[in-house]
Amino acid sequence: MPYVNIRVTRESVTREQKAELIQGVTNLLVDVLGKDPGTTVVVIDEVHTDNWGIAGESVTVRRQRGH
Repeated sequence: MPYVNIRVTRESVTREQKAELIQGVTNLLVDVLGKDPGTTVVVIDEVHTDNWGIAGESVTVRRQRGH
């Protein structure tokens, strides 16, 4: 049973885009590894930019500075 966890920052990812990610990742595992789509689990975690850090600072701060 494949388990795939996708983490993205919580910023305007639509329900439709999430559905596309879930279907696309499932199809990829079927096509590449021959996995059963009925037992393939895909989880999307949305993380607030205050809780996502790069180079010692939050994404929120980096974006405020134009990075």
